[in-house]
Amino acid sequence: MTSDTVENTGSDLTAGVSLADFGDQQLLHGHVGDEEVVLVRTGDEITAVGAHCTHYGGPLAEGLVVGETIHCPWHHACFSLRNGEALGAPAFDPLPCWQVEREGERIFVRNKVTPTPTAKQLETTAQPENVVIVGGGAAGFACAEMLRRRGYAGKLTLLSDDTDAPCDRPNLSKDYLAGTAPEEWMPLRTEDFYQDNHIDLQLDTAVQRIDTVKRRLTIQDGRNIAYDRLVLATGAEPIRLPIPGQDNAHVFTLRSFADSRRIIEHAKNAKTAVILGSGFIGLEVAAALRTRGLAVHIVSLDQCPLQHVLGDELGNFIRQQHEEQGVIFHLETSLTQINTDTVVLSDGNQISADLVILGVGVRPRTALAEAAGLAIDNGIVVNEYLQTSIPEIYAAGDVACWHDKNSDQTLRIEHWVVAERHGQTVAENLLGARKQFQDVPFFWSVHYDLTINYAGHAQSWDQIEIDGNIAERDCLVRYQKNGATIAVAGIGRDKQVLEFAATKA
Repeated sequence: MTSDTVENTGSDLTAGVSLADFGDQQLLHGHVGDEEVVLVRTGDEITAVGAHCTHYGGPLAEGLVVGETIHCPWHHACFSLRNGEALGAPAFDPLPCWQVEREGERIFVRNKVTPTPTAKQLETTAQPENVVIVGGGAAGFACAEMLRRRGYAGKLTLLSDDTDAPCDRPNLSKDYLAGTAPEEWMPLRTEDFYQDNHIDLQLDTAVQRIDTVKRRLTIQDGRNIAYDRLVLATGAEPIRLPIPGQDNAHVFTLRSFADSRRIIEHAKNAKTAVILGSGFIGLEVAAALRTRGLAVHIVSLDQCPLQHVLGDELGNFIRQQHEEQGVIFHLETSLTQINTDTVVLSDGNQISADLVILGVGVRPRTALAEAAGLAIDNGIVVNEYLQTSIPEIYAAGDVACWHDKNSDQTLRIEHWVVAERHGQTVAENLLGARKQFQDVPFFWSVHYDLTINYAGHAQSWDQIEIDGNIAERDCLVRYQKNGATIAVAGIGRDKQVLEFAATKA
């Protein structure tokens, strides 16, 4: 989220540079007028693209070149060096491209070019006539967007039981909740996008039944919607534990844009918040509410935050960051009662609370698929192409359970980027690509001014190896099993996390 014009940095590429200016690097940061540009050297070829990722403005000069693509170090968006296309989420907008001219030993960049769009994947006659996507989250939106981007011309319907159009969900517990991101930043696309691309977005629309024989859906209002191909991106829903008082008006979960708005509205008149759960959502909500000036308590059964995801040392470091901001932890305990202005802990203590957030995780929304007879195992079971047990039905995002070749495990992962990449893979496969999903899971988490990037997936590990110093915010934490590194977490090591993901892809 950067401005289009910035202070000029690096070489003036209109004046020319030489290969020697690259040194031993593939990337050279410069500018053309007021616009920052990155020159990329791939063998004897030089290409020029915009210097900032179109997702959140990450510095591509610090990114990674893989073949004919460049990857953002912040959130791992992937762009084509040929035409700037955003090939891999979380970015969807392309990079600007410039013409590169060689004059003897000098390389000049002067004019923007209009790149040739990526070729379509399939002959029009072979495309499905009618695609319906159920779910308006990351996977559903990414699938619809990619279908149209790849030239799909058939009928495309996106059904969402949410009241808001697809939005930037990671921000719901980060900047938006903290009040540092305006509402207009949140939608992934404006209303015009859906109209211009002939995507029939139907909000507040719940699907009641799938008839897999007649290939049609029954909506809660009694309508039937036919499909040739169906994509289930129904996501997950927050878990509510059987705690007396959880239905009180000051108790919330956080999943949707509306949830975040309601929390913000209630927080305006609240003084003390209690958060149940010390996972990423709970901790990010704690940081956001502290930014708003509330006193914050975190209640968790764990011995330290994120113990089972990041391990004790990194988990305790994150705890320390929150404690320095005034957050109070109540660990190895839970809630037994939520009253109108207090909560009761399982150790008998009481805490004042005029705002309570339940952040103990989510469960996949599989009821619709299960009732339709699809294979279910901790999610909707899919093959390497993200097809379900019924080939004309695909599943993507938090609800999909697939076999990961890197870890040789069956995974169901609740990561934003994974869901978007699922959706993009499904779109290409609907158009005949037969593309196996092999992306390395990735997520990022923000706590005040601390950002952690994580790639891979470690359900368990034999040992943890730390390169650098966690306390100095300069470290790469390697999670190892059977002698192999299966995941990494980094603070101030964005490039290394990116390189790990690239080697595993």
